[in-house]
Amino acid sequence: MTNVQQNLETIKDHMNAALSRANRQLSDATIIAVTKAVSVERTVEVIEAGLQHLGENRPEGLNKKLDAIQSDVKWHYIGTLQTRKVKSVINHIDFLHSLDRISLAEEIEKRATSTKDCFVQVNVSEEQSKHGLSMENVESFIGELEKYSRIRVIGLMTMAPNTDDENIIRNVFRNLKQLQEKIALKKISNAPCTELSMGMSGDYEIAIEEGATFVRIGTALVGKEREGIQ
Repeated sequence: MTNVQQNLETIKDHMNAALSRANRQLSDATIIAVTKAVSVERTVEVIEAGLQHLGENRPEGLNKKLDAIQSDVKWHYIGTLQTRKVKSVINHIDFLHSLDRISLAEEIEKRATSTKDCFVQVNVSEEQSKHGLSMENVESFIGELEKYSRIRVIGLMTMAPNTDDENIIRNVFRNLKQLQEKIALKKISNAPCTELSMGMSGDYEIAIEEGATFVRIGTALVGKEREGIQ
């Protein structure tokens, strides 16, 4: 069985090295432990290792863990959220990483009992298999969100292509960083857009070098446990 604590120490070492290379502070990037494919027991191990940000991608898995885990943690919903499932999710999470359409924004506005921190999902690589807005549509989309008082766009999220070409991955992350900075300079009241959610187990070091403030790490942290998949 993979040792979560040992994995975490290795990840932190790699993160700190990447932050140093980018002349960033050690506190500039936060790990989201992606627990979507592991059991409640393994998730508890993650919390006991000292991580407070957990990522789930299905309502059923999220709600099962919410029922079983009473720790004071931050829940991130990192998967595509179907409009019909907003009601069962939105008031149980702290961050949504997949806001990409007005119909979803409308349902959040209807169901949320407080303002929700959201990342706009961007399909930087323009792959048909990925969700998210095209780069050129992000600014107008954020403009449309101004009328929704329950939504605060704290940043942008993307996923890099599944490739071994580091230059392709780096360019995806770099382009999103440039867009994030452009939006942040506008100082939109409901869209401070100061954060970047990008980088996973295979590319989080590159993401950090290019400005990620949240990295979503699953396999490298919790292993490939298949028990208790939600």
